Amino acid sequence: MDHSLHPRLPAEELNATNLEGAAIYGADDAKIGDVSHLHGSGASAQVVVDVGGFLGIGAKPVGLDMARLDFMRDENGIVHATTALTKDEVKALPEHHD
Repeated sequence: MDHSLHPRLPAEELNATNLEGAAIYGADDAKIGDVSHLHGSGASAQVVVDVGGFLGIGAKPVGLDMARLDFMRDENGIVHATTALTKDEVKALPEHHD
């Protein structure tokens, strides 16, 4: 998928309503996981991503700073994000506890 063609979300759209459930893709364009929920909103939010598992079972929640993610909409309007991290790097992060 060519993410360079997708319009980026403006800061005012970086909220739970738009981001929860969004797919996260790594540096190699492999899917890392999905946004579970946010702590805060906007550029300073902590994004909790469920990584690994199968159909949501056994997934590990990890926290990523919003600044490490680039949220955008594809040609169908579906919100997703990319990160410079690989899936293995994200999986190695400590588990997020609410």
